[in-house]
Amino acid sequence: MKIDLKKIKLSDFKDETNKKKIIIGGMILGILLLLIISFSVFFYFNRKDGKTKNVVYVNSVKQIMNPGADAGRVNRYAGVVETQKQVNIQPSQDRTVREIFVEEGQEVSIGTVLFAYDIEEDQDKLNKAQLELERIANDITTKQSAIGIAQQSGDQLEVLQAQTELKQSEYEKKTKEVEIQKIKDSIENAEVKSQMKGIVKSIKKVEESAMEAPGEDSAFMTIIAMGDFRIKGKVNEQNISSIMPGQQVLVHSRVDQQMIWKGTMSEVDMQRPENGNENGFMGDPSTQSNSYPFYVNLESSEGLMLGQHVYIEPDFGQTKERKGIWLDESFVVQDGKTAYVWADNGRGKLEKREVQIGKRDEEMFQCEIKKGLREDDLITFPEPGLKEGMKTAKGKNNELGMSNPEIPKDPENGGNPENPNEQEGSMNSEENNNTEVGDES
Repeated sequence: MKIDLKKIKLSDFKDETNKKKIIIGGMILGILLLLIISFSVFFYFNRKDGKTKNVVYVNSVKQIMNPGADAGRVNRYAGVVETQKQVNIQPSQDRTVREIFVEEGQEVSIGTVLFAYDIEEDQDKLNKAQLELERIANDITTKQSAIGIAQQSGDQLEVLQAQTELKQSEYEKKTKEVEIQKIKDSIENAEVKSQMKGIVKSIKKVEESAMEAPGEDSAFMTIIAMGDFRIKGKVNEQNISSIMPGQQVLVHSRVDQQMIWKGTMSEVDMQRPENGNENGFMGDPSTQSNSYPFYVNLESSEGLMLGQHVYIEPDFGQTKERKGIWLDESFVVQDGKTAYVWADNGRGKLEKREVQIGKRDEEMFQCEIKKGLREDDLITFPEPGLKEGMKTAKGKNNELGMSNPEIPKDPENGGNPENPNEQEGSMNSEENNNTEVGDES
């Protein structure tokens, strides 16, 4: 029997060829998958970089000129109108309140009857005291007669004893007369009257006020004065240093920003802290902090209502009416004899806008812009790294500055420190003598 060697070799060759095709096809497929993944990663990071591209936030000159309102560059505190004078009334513990003649929220005047005591017990005490006084008076008469008889008999010991008993009875008489007068006064003053004009803030049951610890909240009746208002605010413990006693402040209505009252800041009441987590995260005690009350004494309270909610801010003269455009000097960069601000060019790009400076307000650290700006122009705060042509955007919540500012490299970590003299618009450049007008702080 003959074996066909050619047939066997051809079959083996075909099997080998199929194996090579499978391997090559797998390699090609793997390369294609790798390319797809690479392109996906490339486009993903390109898209991410596009989202985080640095922009410069700008805001209108009109907003920036008013530090007390939209710009938010002056600290504001929430406050409420309350009265300076308050009277807390507690009834006598040995007397019973018979009737109350006023209600909570009722206006009262000087002399208005608030409540009255029950005088039946006082009348019984008066009758008993008067009978006791008559008995003492009879004893005194008897002892006076006893002294005369003892003197006639010549018994000196009996005379001394009678005189001592007489003095004791006379003392009892004076004591009882004082007691009777007090009872009469109580009966005459059974009606308790208001000593000032005001509003009845609260009335409690006598039993409730007696059970509570002595203090403002435990009073049987509380009356607050009318018209003599002050503002009560609260400050977080991290911001206590911003409250300066004696500082002039402005009080704004929450409803009408044109309604403004002037006042003076008082000290923070450190004795009555109030705990709250409005400055921290829910459920995390380590982020909670205390708030402390402070008060503002007003020059005039006309137009304010008791319990009205207001805003309090330091008075830096921001309500002073001035014509033209006035900016904080920190917004203006001096470049030799010329001055400029960083502004939007109207096409969404940043530019150096040359301005002409007029008068200066040394107290407010502001300067007048005579030429170069209008109230509707958009500007930003000068900071290192700004360059002309950078993309601009209207800042939300009056935000200013770069969205993604460059961080100078640390020379200790092998990087090269940024040279402030090489930064365009630098405020400390000795080469081009660019210095910011005024105090940056």
